[in-house]
Amino acid sequence: MTDTKQQKNAGRAKNTGSSRKGTASGGRSGKSRMSVRRRRVIIQLIAGIGAVILVIAAIWLFLDRRTFRDYEVESTSSQEDTVSTNYVEIDGKVFRYSAESASMVNDKQEILWTTTYDMQNPIADICDKTAVVADKGGTSMTVFNTDGVLGNITTSYNIEKVRVAGQGVVAAILDGGDDTWINFYASDGTLIAENQTRVDEPGYPMDIAVSPDGLIIMVTYQFVEGSKTNSYVAFYNFGTVGQSQIDNIVSGYTYEGVVIPQIQYLSSGLAVAFRDDGFTIYEGKQIPKESKSVQVDKEIVSTFYDEKHIGLVFKDEGEDKTYKLEIYGTNGNKMYERSFNIPYTEIKMTDGYIVMYNSNQVCVVNDRGKEKFNGTIDEGTIRDFFKIGWNRYMLILDNGVSVIKLT
Repeated sequence: MTDTKQQKNAGRAKNTGSSRKGTASGGRSGKSRMSVRRRRVIIQLIAGIGAVILVIAAIWLFLDRRTFRDYEVESTSSQEDTVSTNYVEIDGKVFRYSAESASMVNDKQEILWTTTYDMQNPIADICDKTAVVADKGGTSMTVFNTDGVLGNITTSYNIEKVRVAGQGVVAAILDGGDDTWINFYASDGTLIAENQTRVDEPGYPMDIAVSPDGLIIMVTYQFVEGSKTNSYVAFYNFGTVGQSQIDNIVSGYTYEGVVIPQIQYLSSGLAVAFRDDGFTIYEGKQIPKESKSVQVDKEIVSTFYDEKHIGLVFKDEGEDKTYKLEIYGTNGNKMYERSFNIPYTEIKMTDGYIVMYNSNQVCVVNDRGKEKFNGTIDEGTIRDFFKIGWNRYMLILDNGVSVIKLT
């Protein structure tokens, strides 16, 4: 009887062991099937993502290579006084200013806000979402952002040039008679700093620029030494770094026999000086330094720029083309060049595109040199033209404002 029980227990033990082995094998088989399914799902997911990328790339390639032959008018406003009003694109909206008022409109030409003032000869500057309108030859300035007025500024001398930073501080060249002043203001009118200049030291200020953060003022001076006309580019730092420097000048560069009529901050820590023989790029948020100089041996007809590009236009020596433009990156390397024969009156970068126009013709070129549109405008005489969205442009005409879409 004992032997029989032991045999039964042994049989149970064997059956139990056999059952455990079967369970373990089934588990591995289940995991294997799950791994196969998981690999299948991953492969399908990768294939799907790849297909989407290919479709996007195909669409981008099509749009990039597409050339538009015509346009359609989306909206028109013929009630505006475009002769005495100026228009500037700002943060996807349009900033309008005249001698009496300023306003902000959206791309549907709906007025978002408006304000009035009294000026004789208004000039403006834009940085990011901020604008300043100043009365050239007068003493008043008004600072705006996309929501309305930030503040008003009154100067002691007549205004010659103004530049605004992104947060609202304003730098101005002022005509003091025998002397010229370069003053720095907060948007509420508070005088932050002033600098008196003379023709002999450091020279006559030709242009002024302000870093987007409002920390540095860049000034180009012109002076005569002997029989040479020279230029001096100075960087004034009004932060803690510049407080220990004479007149807050943290760096300065002299260029013999060179005229520098135009300077510009392209982005934070990146500025350019347009010389009559090329351009120089400066880098540095606190102490700007020369990083690259490009010299040309042809007369520069026009210059243009944005945050990523620097453009020069020359007379073309070819027989069938009038002009040649060269596009450089902000590292100073030439990206491309192309010849064209449009008798333009204005050329500029707008939303990454090059636009050029005259009274009845416009041409649009993308940032890789591909001509997207070249045609005449039948709606009126063109006063301004800029990009306000994908394939959408605003035309400022002598008889009103039109939003067009290229087709």
